[in-house]
Amino acid sequence: MRNFLILLMAFCFTKTIAAQTIDKYSIDSGGASASAGGIQVLYTIGEVVVQEYDTPTLLVSEGFITPELKVRINPKLFLQGPILNPANAGLMNDDLRANGYIPTTSPYSDNATCNASVFNVTGNDAIVDWVWLELRDKNDNTSIILSQSALLQRDGDVVATDGVSSINPNILADDYYVVVNHKNHLGVMTNTPVLIKATSTPSVVDFTDTSTTTFGTQAQVELSSGNMALWAGDVNGDGIVNFSGDINRVLTDIILFPANTSFSTSYDFVDGYFQSDVFLDGNVSFSNENNQILLSILLYPLNTSFSSQYNLFEEQLPSPSAFRNATQLNLDMQRLQQALELLNN
Repeated sequence: MRNFLILLMAFCFTKTIAAQTIDKYSIDSGGASASAGGIQVLYTIGEVVVQEYDTPTLLVSEGFITPELKVRINPKLFLQGPILNPANAGLMNDDLRANGYIPTTSPYSDNATCNASVFNVTGNDAIVDWVWLELRDKNDNTSIILSQSALLQRDGDVVATDGVSSINPNILADDYYVVVNHKNHLGVMTNTPVLIKATSTPSVVDFTDTSTTTFGTQAQVELSSGNMALWAGDVNGDGIVNFSGDINRVLTDIILFPANTSFSTSYDFVDGYFQSDVFLDGNVSFSNENNQILLSILLYPLNTSFSSQYNLFEEQLPSPSAFRNATQLNLDMQRLQQALELLNN
């Protein structure tokens, strides 16, 4: 019996060796390959080079395989509100973060979350607020392929929910229209599709640069620095900056603020995270918000009559961003109605 086992082990060892022969040329930085029955196997011996066979129905790999490169995008934008009176030139103010008002759950429809420690970072990379990113079909700029919440740093970089990383959308490398939006600023889209690549270096889409052409007319405001920024003032989120609609939203947040027991429109201590906070400074004041919205309307380049009732100050997107859900919109309407009733009584 012992002799039989020895013979059996020797036979198995012989068959194992015969199953694959390792030649000297295969122990190098490139590995080698073997073909049999129409199947090709690529392999490495102790190497970090990716060597694999990949078809829609078959994937064969050996050796130490590095992770597959993913699509990466690094948009950049400025919001007009927090950069109108910057504490540091070229950087948006981060008052919402400094005062602890930015929520760890996104205000947009995907309800993305982040760790509270993300808001501990100061300096150029401090978080200003949540923003909304969309990639649209290269053949149909109204068709949204992917949309998600992201975070905006003071220097304009749009990053993932860890507050640092580039955006890694789960899509194929291709050309896409890129859209960026914010809850009380007008959204903007690239004028032409942009190649989003699967490389270690992210594709940069810089909306602050005047050379980045955008869809529509007067889609952004030009700052005194020469940079571009998203228009502030769309505080009711309807894609239009106008006096009646947006001022009503400012009034709603002021009148319904719990500490404003007299329902006064001149109450100036509405502190927190509010849709109507044009400057993103953590405070809603009727005079401040109202003056900025009115000024934007009067100075809007297409408002040649300088009318305060100008109603064509519109977001330049071929179709609206779907970043606010129906439940939130319905709640906003209820709050507005409640505020108007209190104001009229």
